[in-house]
Amino acid sequence: MILLRLFLVFFKVGAFTFGGGYAMLPLIREEVLAHGWLDEEQLIDFIAVSESTPGPFAVNVATYVGSEVGGVFGALCATLGVILPSFLVILIAAKCYVRFRQSKLVSGVMAGLRPAVVGLIGAAALPVAAAVFFPAGLSFSVFTDVSFYVSLGIFVLSLVLVFRKVHPILVICLSAAIGVLAGFLL
Repeated sequence: MILLRLFLVFFKVGAFTFGGGYAMLPLIREEVLAHGWLDEEQLIDFIAVSESTPGPFAVNVATYVGSEVGGVFGALCATLGVILPSFLVILIAAKCYVRFRQSKLVSGVMAGLRPAVVGLIGAAALPVAAAVFFPAGLSFSVFTDVSFYVSLGIFVLSLVLVFRKVHPILVICLSAAIGVLAGFLL
């Protein structure tokens, strides 16, 4: 039963979110936490791992959650669930590409979905940011903790490097190295 549930939950995630892995994050978060498959801290940790490992973000998360909940077969079911909707849509779109390209309806749908995707990504980023910067909740004591300033420094450095077009792999490796160094020194 758990294998079917993993497949169906991640099929729903894959079918009802547009814009890639980060746009899927609010629905993934809601489903994973609602089913009790991971807690908030585990999910945030794996978001960081998924970002720094090869492959699509949503596939990495689905595979990990499936593995945690149902072993190898759980990983296969969750992964298949999350990729199958996109696979089917791409097959249909490829078959009808010429008609879709000129359609005002499709253009209108895309024009409406683009800002919604930005909103979904922002909605996913806010709770993750809150958990990273304020793990015990927002209080004055957060600002006296050195780890807050290390996290803030890594965040600012990452933004600067990304805007300067530094390769994301270098940003990830540098951020990880700073985190390891800070962990040893603090």
